[in-house]
Amino acid sequence: MLLADASSGIRLSLSWVDYLMLFLYFATVLAIGIAAKRKVKTSMDFFLSGRSMPAWITGLAFVSANLGATEILGMAANGAEIGMATLHYYIVGAVPAMVFLGLVMMPFYYGSKVRSVPQFMLRRFGKSAHVVNSIAFAVSNVLIAGINLYAMAIIIEAMLGWPQWVAIIVSAGFVLLYITLGGLSGAIYNEVMQFFVIIAGLVPLTIVGLHRVHGWSGLKESLMHTEGVSRLHLSAWQGTGIGDVTNPIGANWLAIVLGLGFVLGFGYWTTNFTEVQRAFSAKNMSAARRTPLIGAFPKLFIPFIVVVPGLIAAATVGNQFADGSLTYNEAIPKLIQMYLPNGVLGVAVTGLMASFMAGMAANVSSFNTVFTYDIWQEYIKPKMPDDYYLSVGRWITAIGVVVGIATAFLAAQFGNIMTYMQTLFSFFNAPLFGVFILGLLWKKMTPAAGLWGYIAGIVAPTIVWIAYLNNESLFGSATAETMYGAIWSFVAVIVVSVVVTLFTKPKPVEELKGLVYGIGTLDMKSDVVAGDAAWYRSPALLGTGALVLCVLLYLPFL
Repeated sequence: MLLADASSGIRLSLSWVDYLMLFLYFATVLAIGIAAKRKVKTSMDFFLSGRSMPAWITGLAFVSANLGATEILGMAANGAEIGMATLHYYIVGAVPAMVFLGLVMMPFYYGSKVRSVPQFMLRRFGKSAHVVNSIAFAVSNVLIAGINLYAMAIIIEAMLGWPQWVAIIVSAGFVLLYITLGGLSGAIYNEVMQFFVIIAGLVPLTIVGLHRVHGWSGLKESLMHTEGVSRLHLSAWQGTGIGDVTNPIGANWLAIVLGLGFVLGFGYWTTNFTEVQRAFSAKNMSAARRTPLIGAFPKLFIPFIVVVPGLIAAATVGNQFADGSLTYNEAIPKLIQMYLPNGVLGVAVTGLMASFMAGMAANVSSFNTVFTYDIWQEYIKPKMPDDYYLSVGRWITAIGVVVGIATAFLAAQFGNIMTYMQTLFSFFNAPLFGVFILGLLWKKMTPAAGLWGYIAGIVAPTIVWIAYLNNESLFGSATAETMYGAIWSFVAVIVVSVVVTLFTKPKPVEELKGLVYGIGTLDMKSDVVAGDAAWYRSPALLGTGALVLCVLLYLPFL
């Protein structure tokens, strides 16, 4: 059994070399924000980068925006808590949905020229559904921004010993500065840089950690003998039979495939404007479709630098998770403290800071867009000059960050922030996906059905969650509860939408052009530039390649 010598608690001892790396990183981030500010002339520049970004930039930004606290700390926490079953979040719960977004959903989004996902709700289902969706998105986004702020605070607290509240405020102030300066362009260019910084920080940690536990075989042996974590599975599907659920997730294969893979996965990747906004900023239809497809390839390999370190933490300090002296959220910071020397330590800490800033910046930039375009301009102050909305966007960015500070303290109450995140997704993203997919495929679905189906889809998982809080034996774990909650959300959307449609009036067919499958013709070659038609840039080829890789990467862990 491999146990760490380090006592519980995390305090990193950074040298001047480590601090120099951090200083250079923060200076570069601000420089990018200042440079991007020069290109911000209109509200479209601020909120959607003027729809001018090439696919490789938006593709890397797409995956980097997802590499926030929920990905780095949350997935590592899952790795320490449930083992290789965490692969489901990537190979079932992410990449297929990213491919679906690129091949099926983006033509509707980009072709309809909407500026946000809630605006697509407005075009398809009218103002009532739009208002509810816009408010729900704003609430969910500031809650998620709080998770990234809390994660940043953990690292700053560990490095400098600052009180958590000071660390949260300082972190928030820095993100606010570069988003207010450069808008979405500042966020996207920083996310591309941050992607490489994150990789540079986590790869050494994974290599050193595996060396310390004597490779993959040594890791498996250690997990079998470490108190409190011997139940972890290195097989992704072990113990997922219906009626014989013995896996750490506590859900059978049907719940994993339908709840996580279909409803939660597709709901997050196809309707969450925080991610989709990067594709909206692409320069043409081809680039927009390729954005999530390009992002799918690095996404497939992220588990090897996130989940594996979580497993290493379970093998080395599993007793500290078991006795409560460490939370699962602290798996990666603890490994950094234990294993990385000065110099490499600075790279790893910079990588973590980059990931949390990328995640929060994505939340803030999508929040200010939806609030300004979908709430303020649509219902409060319509038909104002463009400069006015640009100013509102900057002010609401500051307000969103302040609210995010408050929600960071809420995130601190959860031992595993990934479970907290999945709960939010089951409340907000799962019902939206149900409404969108039915509305895309069924032209008779009425605006009233969109509204009441969406509300029913929010209420259903809330009831499931409250029932679980009152009786935890209902589901195998809190993670399993989110999957079942998502399934009930989707079912509620379909049932209520169908019933309401039978008694209400649909939109005229001519108003559904480009919003429903089979009605109108989508211009799949909108604004295509020279080179976009090359065979290796084919969305179908990229999507097929990503799905084939999904299968190949699953095989060793069946």
